[in-house]
Amino acid sequence: MKQNLFEQITAYFSTHMQEWSRAVLEHIQISLTAVLIAVCVGFTLGVLCSGNHIAKTFVTGIFSTLRIIPSLAVLLLCIPLFGIGLAPALIALTFLAIPPVLINTTQAFAGVPAAVIETATGLGMSRMRMFLTVKTPLAMPLVLAGVKTATVEVIASATLASYIGAGGLGVIIFTGLGLQRADLLIVGGLSVAVLSILADTLLGALEKRLVRYRNVQIKPARPKHVPRQAL
Repeated sequence: MKQNLFEQITAYFSTHMQEWSRAVLEHIQISLTAVLIAVCVGFTLGVLCSGNHIAKTFVTGIFSTLRIIPSLAVLLLCIPLFGIGLAPALIALTFLAIPPVLINTTQAFAGVPAAVIETATGLGMSRMRMFLTVKTPLAMPLVLAGVKTATVEVIASATLASYIGAGGLGVIIFTGLGLQRADLLIVGGLSVAVLSILADTLLGALEKRLVRYRNVQIKPARPKHVPRQAL
């Protein structure tokens, strides 16, 4: 039985490699687009909300509530407004990806030690320079953790995009369900799992490369040497 299943999977790749490759590319495109939009929206809102407690509570509360709504339900709600295809799928996946990015960004920037900010202010740093060289390096590990969570969730949920005609690896999975073919279910499911693992691994490597230091040490400018006056 196992040998027959293996032979079916091998036969699928030998005859449908182009179809599988197209499904993988569509899946990556849908997922990457949704994550990029979510990062732009979530990071911006997170930075703005980190300095305002009322806005932080209101905005994070809304998106935390949206997070518990199943992505399939969001897809179905988007169909009457946007029809079927790529648009409702992107909207649903973007709403799924925004909360972890937003919440992590808000917590990351709100958690920057006050002593570090006071030191940077005392050294005469502008707000923009402080944001780029002090706050962002300290906040980036937690922000990237939110991006990784959002990416893995989007890749897994993007299989539902095929349900409304947006393509992706979900086409193979739903075809396998309809035809009761275990080989298609394994091909589609393993492909999604591999994409999720690769995304997590790549983002982890990116985190190590971008975050060169986690503890920012602000050193005052070295005073100029003043020659001793001759007595």
